[in-house]
Amino acid sequence: MKRIVVGVSGASGMPYARHLLEELAARKDVEVHLVLSEGARRVLMREGRGPAELEAYAAARYDPADLGAAPASGSFPTAGMVIVPASATTAGKLAAGIADNLLLRAAYVHLKERRPLVVVLRETPLPAVTLEALLKLAHAGAVVLPASPGFYHDPRTIDDLLAFVTQRVLDHLGLEAPGPRWEG
Repeated sequence: MKRIVVGVSGASGMPYARHLLEELAARKDVEVHLVLSEGARRVLMREGRGPAELEAYAAARYDPADLGAAPASGSFPTAGMVIVPASATTAGKLAAGIADNLLLRAAYVHLKERRPLVVVLRETPLPAVTLEALLKLAHAGAVVLPASPGFYHDPRTIDDLLAFVTQRVLDHLGLEAPGPRWEG
C-alpha cells in the first residue's frame, strides 16, 4: 500500500484537489492522508460544498495545527506528497523553511527525506518573490507543477482539464496515470 499525503492550502482551485483525491481514492494500492489548511477550509466553502467533500476520499484526516501527527515525522513512510492547490504563501513559507502548521511540516519532511513532493501552484500572476520561492523549492527537490492544463488532448469539459493536471501529478508520484499522451 502506497501512502500519499495530500495537502490542500487556501488557494483557489479546489476542483483540482477534488479530482486528484477522487483518482487516488479509486486505487486499491493507495492510502490517502489528508491535511486541509484553515485557508483551504474557507475557500472550500466558497468553491465547493465544504471540507467533508474532500475528507470523504481520505483514509486519514489530520488537524492542520497538530504538529505531532504522523505526517510531521520522517519516520512515517510515504510514497510522496502533493500540495494541491498550493497558494503562493504556502510556497513562500516552505521555501523559507517555515513549518508552522502540519501541511508545511509534512512538506518539509518530504524535502528533507528526499521523497517526492509535488507543488501544484494555483496563483497568477507571479511576482518575482514567488518565482524565487518556486525556484528554491525546485532546487530543494520539489516538483513545481502549476495548474496549467494543456489543450493537445482536445478537452471538451472542465473535468478533462482537471484530468490533465491530475495525470501529470500522478506521473510525478510514480503512479500509473490513464489519459491521453502527447503523440508528437
